[in-house]
Amino acid sequence: MTLHSCRILVAAAALAAFTCSSHAAQPARSDYPQRPIRLLVPSPPGGPSDFAARLIAPKLSEALGQNVVVDPRQSVNGIIATEIAAKSTPDGLTLAIGNNGTHVINASLYKKLPYDPLRDFAPITQMISAASVLVGSPKFTPRTFQGLVAAAKKNPGKYNIGVAGAQGQITTAVLKYASGMKLNDIPYKGSAPTEFAVISGEVELAFLSVPVVTPHVKSGRMKAFGVSTAKRVPLIPDVPTIAESGVPGFEFGNWHGLFAPRGTPDSIVRRLHKEIAQIFQEKELRAFVIARGSDIIVNSPDEFSAKLKRDVERFRKLIAEAGIPQL
Repeated sequence: MTLHSCRILVAAAALAAFTCSSHAAQPARSDYPQRPIRLLVPSPPGGPSDFAARLIAPKLSEALGQNVVVDPRQSVNGIIATEIAAKSTPDGLTLAIGNNGTHVINASLYKKLPYDPLRDFAPITQMISAASVLVGSPKFTPRTFQGLVAAAKKNPGKYNIGVAGAQGQITTAVLKYASGMKLNDIPYKGSAPTEFAVISGEVELAFLSVPVVTPHVKSGRMKAFGVSTAKRVPLIPDVPTIAESGVPGFEFGNWHGLFAPRGTPDSIVRRLHKEIAQIFQEKELRAFVIARGSDIIVNSPDEFSAKLKRDVERFRKLIAEAGIPQL
């Protein structure tokens, strides 16, 4: 059994134990939903989007009185799952986990995208957010961010960095632009295969989320060079931010939220928002999420929609300024 498989089994067992230990909500008494709900995930099992989906699916099933079936669709930058969701019947029976890659960065990264992140969806709520960490293989010689930059500049084009999703692509591109490092991008279809690539030494570097890297950093299976957010992360307080390590203004977070297709009745959107908000009020769930290094963000559909518009504009300018070519 591979390390990746073991990690998925452990995560699944933890989620199963957690969800079974909480009190079941009373099945909802309403006409919605009359059939099981499909919850599309834009990445393979084991990554942050999959974690978000499996965190809410059992509890949402209990609250609504119908099964919520997690449906992961692996693809580059999450396009396949997101397109399926955008083109689904707006009846509340197809939902999607989205993130700032699928619903913000892709809008500017692609010349032609088979969906419009702002036009084709009804945002329900953000749920969780986590910093990314620039990590390295244990075989990689540098031990600090400054040492990494010096080594990369001394050996331009020698080192490889794993890239998962649009968020990883832009974070990596801005890092190279701002630091002057020349690294070779190696694309992966999701966080889990990127994680394995770093541990095995297939690539020297990658940006991965705090929940994914923390156990590896603490055990010595990965080196941590810097955190992507403006502040350090309590779970790994000794790891400096990239901004304080020599790249001022460097700040990237990675959120995951819930979406429905555009045209979904407002009553259903509001109902789903209410149920998700109640789920994230549970003390045990909150403690479970925070212990993994994630923050909880439950905003209203209107607040979420406004944030998406602001973020799309921010990344549009950032991509242009950094000279990142469109795909």
